[in-house]
Amino acid sequence: MDLMQKRVDRLSALIDRFRIEASVLDAPLADRAADSVNLFLITDGVPEEVSHPRWLVFRTDGAATNGASVPPEGHVAVAARVDLGGAGSPLAMALPAEVRVDLGDAPALAAVSAVLLEEVERPRCGGKAIVDRLCEIVVIRFLRHAVETGRAENGLIAGLGHPQIMLALVAMHEAPERRWTLEDLAGLCGMSRTAFAVTFRDVVGRTPGAYLQDWRLGLARQEIGRGGALKTVAGRVGFSSAAAFSRAFSRQFGHAPSACARPG
Repeated sequence: MDLMQKRVDRLSALIDRFRIEASVLDAPLADRAADSVNLFLITDGVPEEVSHPRWLVFRTDGAATNGASVPPEGHVAVAARVDLGGAGSPLAMALPAEVRVDLGDAPALAAVSAVLLEEVERPRCGGKAIVDRLCEIVVIRFLRHAVETGRAENGLIAGLGHPQIMLALVAMHEAPERRWTLEDLAGLCGMSRTAFAVTFRDVVGRTPGAYLQDWRLGLARQEIGRGGALKTVAGRVGFSSAAAFSRAFSRQFGHAPSACARPG
């Protein structure tokens, strides 16, 4: 089967590397002004009645959703703090500041949102753990919806939605250690070098080389923060030496890799 015809998983490598974590608030109406609250499930009913999810609002900047952002007929039934993988996560950086999804136009997302809403409105044994895991699934479904419906004009989400450019992005995500060349990536996409380079920059907003460098360094910062040894991490993300890695890291983040290391 030709590579262009294969079913490509556009999100798993991102989610595996930058884990999504969610914590649903016990009192969404009282606590939703907190800066860290960034996911809101809005229903068209009133708080005292069992209702159906109508809107999903996600804010990547962590700012609170105020009255102007919620439909006037809506009720915030679920509010959560969602972390898309920590500081500098490509998932967080890939989305607009706010995305609002009409769940009437997204049946798959609406279905899992309805399960989350039911667990919140009718709590049972183990409810907190179940609710938080369900919320993480809602976020993953939301990301899938964003990719499939082109919710961003450019950037990573737009690139993952492009039928050819996504093949290069997925390849870089899955094998950052490989010495990718422009020819390699263009070949994966079935494009000439020039057409690939121009299209990639137009869609993603950066050159393929710049994107790959950012991806490698983002992975490295995360691994070092988890206790990884500098030399080991450098090789794992595709740098020829620890010295070359340290120089690139310092240029990118303004400090040495050791500043991210977990305290011993």
